[in-house]
Amino acid sequence: MWQDSTYAGQGQQAYYAQPGASQPGVPLQFYAPSPVGSTFYPGSRSSLDVAQGNIQQGGAGYGGNIQPAGGWWTAFGTGGFEGEPPLLEELGINFSHIRAKSMTVLNPFQRVDERIMDDADLAGPLLFIICFGIFLLFSGKPQFGYIYGVGLLGSLSLYTLLNLMSEKGIDAYRVTSVLGYCLLPMVGVGALSVMVTLDGMLGYVLSSLSILWCTYAASGIFVAVLRMSDQRLLVAYPVGLLYGCFALLSVFNVG
Repeated sequence: MWQDSTYAGQGQQAYYAQPGASQPGVPLQFYAPSPVGSTFYPGSRSSLDVAQGNIQQGGAGYGGNIQPAGGWWTAFGTGGFEGEPPLLEELGINFSHIRAKSMTVLNPFQRVDERIMDDADLAGPLLFIICFGIFLLFSGKPQFGYIYGVGLLGSLSLYTLLNLMSEKGIDAYRVTSVLGYCLLPMVGVGALSVMVTLDGMLGYVLSSLSILWCTYAASGIFVAVLRMSDQRLLVAYPVGLLYGCFALLSVFNVG
């Protein structure tokens, strides 16, 4: 039994023996530093210090600059920061597309591209509706509520009718975009109402021509997009009724 206790004591001392603890009086070192060439737990922090120095020098070690390029006035421009898209592009406003669609409406006798509404937007229609309302306001007819109400009800009605009549189908966003762009001739009549009173023979003729112009342009775009060439008159009838309501708002003072 004495031999067993002696063996256990020797084994226990050998188990806890660590490098640097062989001499008496030196505390046990359970986590001794690793050798210099070891890949685990490196004893030096040279690589970390180098990376920290690169960051403090402005990120030159990583090939970039943390600080944005340009002055404080860059935030008030439409170009944005370097490497970012312009603000107008993020908002979905493309003046070249607005101009192309407006020219299609102003020249309705040209051939309409069936992919003209692949990039539908509401920037141009909102601009035309606001201008139409402002012109009527200057002529003494504040009709903003009626314009928005008629436009919303007409867009929903035509969206329902076009999806019932066509096999391809169309979404409400594109229907609203087409109707808004084709309102452009009516905006011209609203601009004339500021200088000339339309409650007369001249106003009746101009409003009738604008209804025909808007109807022809809108029905042509709908027919081209939905491929309904044999149903153009059926499409033009409800569209003409919608623009007739806008013409009544520009000629008469409602309310």
